[in-house]
Amino acid sequence: MSYSLILCLLAVALFQSSVSAEQRKLSPENLLVITVATEETDGFLRFMRTAREFNYTVKTLGLGEEWKGGDVARTVGGGQKVRWLKKELLKHSEDKDMVIMFVDSYDVIFASGPEELLSKFTRLGHRVVFSAEGFCWPDQKLASKYPEVRSGKRYLNSGGFIGFAADLSAIVQQWKYKDNDDDQLFYTRIYLDKTQRTKFNMTLDHRSRLFQNLNGAVDEVVLKFERSRVRVRNVAYDTLPVVIHGNGPTKLQLNYLGNYVPTAWTYENGCGICDDNLLYFKEVPDEQMPLVYVAVFIEHPTPFMEEFLDRLTTLNYPTARIRLFIHNNVVYHERHIQRFWERHRSLFPGAVLVGPEENLKEDKARTMAVEACRKDPECDYYFSIDSNVALTNPDTLRILIEENRSVIAPMLSKHGKLWSNFWGALSPEGFYSRSEDYIEIVQAKRIGLWNVPYITQSYLIKGSILRTKLSQVSLYVDEGMDSDMVFCRSIRDQGVFMFVSNRDEFGRLVDSSNFNTSKLHPDMWQIFDNPVDWKEKYIHENYSKIFEDEKSYVEQPCPDVYWFPAFSEKMCDHMVETMEDHGQWSSGSHNDERLAGGYENVPTVDIHMNQVGFEKEWLKFLKEYIVPVTEKLYPGYYPKAQAIMNFVVRYRPDEQPFLRPHHDSSTFTINIALNRKNIDYEGGGCRFLRYDCKVESPRKGWSFMHPGRLTHYHEGLPVTKGTRYIMVSFVDP
Repeated sequence: MSYSLILCLLAVALFQSSVSAEQRKLSPENLLVITVATEETDGFLRFMRTAREFNYTVKTLGLGEEWKGGDVARTVGGGQKVRWLKKELLKHSEDKDMVIMFVDSYDVIFASGPEELLSKFTRLGHRVVFSAEGFCWPDQKLASKYPEVRSGKRYLNSGGFIGFAADLSAIVQQWKYKDNDDDQLFYTRIYLDKTQRTKFNMTLDHRSRLFQNLNGAVDEVVLKFERSRVRVRNVAYDTLPVVIHGNGPTKLQLNYLGNYVPTAWTYENGCGICDDNLLYFKEVPDEQMPLVYVAVFIEHPTPFMEEFLDRLTTLNYPTARIRLFIHNNVVYHERHIQRFWERHRSLFPGAVLVGPEENLKEDKARTMAVEACRKDPECDYYFSIDSNVALTNPDTLRILIEENRSVIAPMLSKHGKLWSNFWGALSPEGFYSRSEDYIEIVQAKRIGLWNVPYITQSYLIKGSILRTKLSQVSLYVDEGMDSDMVFCRSIRDQGVFMFVSNRDEFGRLVDSSNFNTSKLHPDMWQIFDNPVDWKEKYIHENYSKIFEDEKSYVEQPCPDVYWFPAFSEKMCDHMVETMEDHGQWSSGSHNDERLAGGYENVPTVDIHMNQVGFEKEWLKFLKEYIVPVTEKLYPGYYPKAQAIMNFVVRYRPDEQPFLRPHHDSSTFTINIALNRKNIDYEGGGCRFLRYDCKVESPRKGWSFMHPGRLTHYHEGLPVTKGTRYIMVSFVDP
């Protein structure tokens, strides 16, 4: 056996012998946790939830009483806590076996149970242990009087301490000050008195074995993920603290850690807060559902507005229990509001519509909407939704209500991006900071209910909270600050927790950054910025079924000629209307500059995509939607999706009724019908001469696809009545 090992064993033996028999017998049954709270805030409820999780016995002092201890979040104070504790500890001053732990509650959570706490307390070998931090508060002049420490935090923090009841009682009986005097200064002076420090065998938890104060130590703390639990770990001292205290400006960091710690022993599949706190409305009659004030805000030009408004009518929630408010600050969207109102006004008879003519600023509009709920005692919830929210889950409102939180948002992000409607953390200046697991939450790799410092664009607030804790708060108006920042700061300042849920898929955020309202149908240009919304609006509803059931959704009317669904009716109509609005149809002359290179062998009356500024969007469509079909139907050919000739052709009996036989200058051609035969026009179609095969009944939104150049010599059959429109693209010339 080596000398070093022998010395180590001797040291352990000496330490154990120095620990009194009294401490070695510590039992969880003899541990009492005492805290102070004058009201059951979200922070207090979280504290109690973690206490129940780990089976602590907790005594709460001060509930329902008036707080006279000063504004301890910003300055000195807290003496009222000592006065209450002084009285309570008299009950236990003669109990030699009892261990008392005092902790704050609003900004504290437990990370482990009484057995671990008492074991670590015993190993420290002292009768009274206070938590420690890196700041000498509230009197910096006392810093030099603290005993030197070789490793760890040097200064006392009174937000958490543990000791034998008799010793703690003797300490607090010395209190003779005012309620708004500082409790930490009181304990500090006792600790710095060497006589008293020796008498009560006091020490500080320098290395955060028991207590982790976050102020000034956030960078030392990480989450330690294991298969079935999560622990807060102090990497500076390699310890696993039992009590986590978000003191000073670090309460938001505590909220982040609290997403995991309250369920530290049941962490599974990346789940955050998963306690059973839900309401259920599955069997509740419509007339008994909560009354919800739904407030819609259209503050800037937004793509896919028609779809946004229509989703308000498809929410799986009784419209009789909805009070609708719409603030539209955009003249361009007046037409959309008008159409929506004409179609659906019967669903929302008490709706309030505020248009741009009112010249109501955003912060005032949001205040106006939330005040309506605040003043109505029957308003159970206030649901705010901005126009760039695509809420595709019709059950969103029910799901959020069932989560039973004061303030909660559905997690939403821009498609394929990390831009979302919440922040996981704040910078010291109060702006965005990326939390450790922000990406995992946005990408749904960690799923749960997350306590966050900032939400925006869509959220639900309990009406009761608006009429109590938030009753005197200006939620949106503060000179020089955006309304969303004011809102979140106001909520945080009142100690109300904000949550975001990604337990369900709710929808996405629409990107409005490149929305050009000078276009007739500007949504057509959104294929890059909002590809999912673009697909839902402009791609045929059966397009994706091509790849699931080819026989039902792909036809072959002629050899190597395929016919399949491509455009929605709306895309067909918008394409035609865009071209007619542009109006500069070619005359069919060979002198047209667009014929350079000889790609258009037979001139047509047409408008090209580059004339209307749609060329790059069209090429994106070819790549995303035509190439996959081509690769499926022409095995072994891998298109480049290059196309110089992309145009809409117009056929009329009195203009150009047909097209003479020709080859297309392409590897393959697509030809999409943009209107209906026998309704919009008569005649027309296509004949492939080599096979003597005609396609005379093209379907609106369906695309022909056939080889070009040598094999498929074809002609356009005469239109005898009306106007026929087709979209043509010569791909890979």
